[in-house]
Amino acid sequence: MSLIALHVLVALASLVVSTQALSSHETTITQSLNTLHAQDAKIFYHGRWDFQQGTWWAGSGLKLHANNMQSLDLHLGAHTTSPVASLGVSVNYGPYITVNVSSGSNSIPLGNDADASVVRIVTEGWQNNRIQLESLTTNHDARLQTYVPSQVRLQIIGDSLSAVRIGLLSGQYLPQGVVQAWPFLTAESLKAELNVNAQPGAALKDIPAWGNVHGVSYEFFRTEDTGYYYTTDHNFTTPWDFAKDDPPPTHIMIHIGANDASQNVTSSDFEQTYLNFVSRLRTIYHTQPIFVFTPISLSTWGWPAADGSISYYYTDSYPKIVQERRTLGDKNVFLVNTTGWIRWEDVFPDNIHPTVSGHQRVAGFFEDWLKGWGLTPEVSWPTHA
Repeated sequence: MSLIALHVLVALASLVVSTQALSSHETTITQSLNTLHAQDAKIFYHGRWDFQQGTWWAGSGLKLHANNMQSLDLHLGAHTTSPVASLGVSVNYGPYITVNVSSGSNSIPLGNDADASVVRIVTEGWQNNRIQLESLTTNHDARLQTYVPSQVRLQIIGDSLSAVRIGLLSGQYLPQGVVQAWPFLTAESLKAELNVNAQPGAALKDIPAWGNVHGVSYEFFRTEDTGYYYTTDHNFTTPWDFAKDDPPPTHIMIHIGANDASQNVTSSDFEQTYLNFVSRLRTIYHTQPIFVFTPISLSTWGWPAADGSISYYYTDSYPKIVQERRTLGDKNVFLVNTTGWIRWEDVFPDNIHPTVSGHQRVAGFFEDWLKGWGLTPEVSWPTHA
């Protein structure tokens, strides 16, 4: 054999060994991950997700239950908000922390827990809140289990007082958006599941209001929130399939009306719109109790003006709406009188929305109200951490 041929054989042998080593390395990496595609049945979804597995509405998200989960990556598609979307992440029912994510692969911090048994993920913002889930990966020896939802499941319908904006300016709005608002605080106290369909600036009546092209009486029955209008990749709406809310909510809370008043909707028009809305809700939620809130925030007693005067709105409407439903035979509709729940020191003076402590105060009063009504917190979460 010539010297040249010998060198060629040695080179080929080295190439084979290198290729085998690379293949072995890739196999090791693959085996170190456990991949779940977005349609996997072990992912428990809540809120509104579209056909491209993208989120709408503040607070939409997912839950995972696993043994020995030590790492978690979300792989997000191009419809994820750019440059980032803010997620609230809770591990083993601990407090939510904010994690900013973008399209591509995103590592989700699991803290110091050796076994992250339950991970809850929600979108925090009322806008710029879209994530498009393609898949997620965990360490290969994590054993994914089925998440068992709570026996108490709340459905919140409303406006900015239920889905508060994330603060772009220090001190203006809640830093963590919806996870610091009273619906989430109430759900956590009750150990309850939660769906939030609330849109800042939106009226109940289907009219344009403060940048919203539709009212909640229309948009609640759609997959998309009113932000769809400004989203170039998805500027249309699709009917929401309520069968996806599985299991369905057990209690319905409605807090809305401020933006109807600001758009000069008359009391009689507002009352009829509200009654029609509840009638339509009853085609979906046949027996669930419906709680009709009087206005929270400083609007509990009115909107203050610089001259010291106070303007009130729909003072008599909410009791009339409840009474009308009960007259029709619907005895499972209840008035939640929020008078006194919020003081001037509990709101931001420049926008009259509750502060972090103000939302805590509202949640505390509502939790007490619910206990008096007959709903007590669950002893523990069905899916244990």
